[in-house]
Amino acid sequence: MNSATVRNLLVRGMLAGLGAGLLALVAAYLLGEPSVDKAIGFEESHAHSHEHEVELVSRSLQSTAGLATGVLLYGIAFGGIAALAYCFALGRVGRFSPRATALLLSGCALLAVYVVPFLKYPANPPAVGDGDTIGKRTTLYFLMMVLSVLLAVAATLLGRRLAPRLGNWWATVAAVAAFAVVTGLAFALLPVINEVPADFPAAVLWRFRLAALAIQLTLWTGFGLLFGELAERVLNPRPATAAGARAVPAAN
Repeated sequence: MNSATVRNLLVRGMLAGLGAGLLALVAAYLLGEPSVDKAIGFEESHAHSHEHEVELVSRSLQSTAGLATGVLLYGIAFGGIAALAYCFALGRVGRFSPRATALLLSGCALLAVYVVPFLKYPANPPAVGDGDTIGKRTTLYFLMMVLSVLLAVAATLLGRRLAPRLGNWWATVAAVAAFAVVTGLAFALLPVINEVPADFPAAVLWRFRLAALAIQLTLWTGFGLLFGELAERVLNPRPATAAGARAVPAAN
């Protein structure tokens, strides 16, 4: 793949990430913000000090412009990174079309980058978690994410090596099983973190975590569909149709 094609795919990946970010923004505002508001209300009702504190950024600004800025910038950034990964994966993971490769990559990335770490260290709303352990929790989460990505890459390479001997089906089964086993060992060995207050509303926590999962699902699915279409047009352009393709009546 030449540099011009990589550059075109990178630009389209960032555009697709922006479009997916817009979809995720709608999901975040409709699904995530109500749970955040309830969690903040719980935190304020249990605060030890009721002294008035000046807000540097108002809650209304956080839930609108702040949310939009964060989600859209994240979408553009991850879209560019995913496009570069797509350039590397294209043709190396099977004989799939550009659209199918984009969806496959998005699904695997959603699983490795978010779902697996989420199962070990799920997202928590405000009022959940000790401020003194935020560094430790962040480190463990990113460690789990990096480990999950590396295991996914290793499982892919394992599947490719086993395919000539076992066939594509059983090679895939063996690779997925190996990924699941090693991931399970990581779950068992890494520390458990449970800092949810005993009186925190279970429904709020459950809805917040479902919303966080739905936002990521929207983001990655939207990217896979949008980028797949854009990549298809770059890699398999349709033959140009002449403007005068229709038969021109012969002059009398």
